Amino acid sequence: MTRKIIKEDGVLTLYNGISASLLRQYTYTLTRFGIYAFGQQVMDTSSMSRKVALSSVAGFIGGLVGAPGDMLNVRMQNDVKLPADKRRNYKHAIDGLVRVCREEGPRHLFNGAGVAALRGMLMTVGQIAFYEQTKDVLIENFGFKKNMNTFIFASVVSAVTATMITQPFDVVKTRRMSARPGEYSGLGDIFIKTAKEGPMAFFKGSIPAFTRLGPHTVILFLTLEFLRTHFGYMPAEK
Repeated sequence: MTRKIIKEDGVLTLYNGISASLLRQYTYTLTRFGIYAFGQQVMDTSSMSRKVALSSVAGFIGGLVGAPGDMLNVRMQNDVKLPADKRRNYKHAIDGLVRVCREEGPRHLFNGAGVAALRGMLMTVGQIAFYEQTKDVLIENFGFKKNMNTFIFASVVSAVTATMITQPFDVVKTRRMSARPGEYSGLGDIFIKTAKEGPMAFFKGSIPAFTRLGPHTVILFLTLEFLRTHFGYMPAEK
């Protein structure tokens, strides 16, 4: 697939949708991690069930907030496989926002927002809850120390978990957000048509998904731990 894209459309095509991807991260990821960090200050998150509950709420809200950026990201990446006369050809994320509002109406910015919210909920459980729980178990029960090796191990576990539990929703979300008006009657219609292709249709793209999510999750949590270690506190007075 990579060779085909580069040969037919050039190397830069691999970065189609990068502006929308950044918009999505600045809204979706910022919201869910911010809510989780705030929740940790007001409730006990020592148990896995509490981590799951808090991360579910944070991920659901983050999915809703980041839905417009997510939808534009899907469309801009999907353009490469469409015939030239059917491509939307958004110049960048802001151009996409303006054109969707003008051509389809503002509410279409939230096409697939329900699936995006559910996916965000599961993604945040897989990433944050499993990362924090894995890290706690390694440190408390197996004598690991709070260092780079522990953070990398925990983040890889969270990346694998997040990929497996979100991929079915990713497939449905992508089909909903890239669909032309009237192509599907609703989410149920997408689920039914996808299911007719066989159970594994819900896991199409799992390897590319992990190829993206694995490094993303590791870098994300290593950066987060660095910030936790070096910033966000006042030094004690002597």
